[in-house]
Amino acid sequence: MFTMINALSFWLKAHIRSERGQDLIEYALLGGLIAGALLAAAVLTGMTDAVKGMATGIGECIDFDGTDCLP
Repeated sequence: MFTMINALSFWLKAHIRSERGQDLIEYALLGGLIAGALLAAAVLTGMTDAVKGMATGIGECIDFDGTDCLP
């Protein structure tokens, strides 16, 4: 019984200290920060109409209703 507890304790210590996957989380956080900064810059500079137009155009292209999304 104690050997199983010791093995579980060793396994937990090894995996808690592991830095595997840490880079992925850091890149995801950095990407989210950059996206938030770009969105804030677009809103603060008055580009809301351009952003809305772009979002509407993308939404119409993704609509899969069979119509051509090019003007």
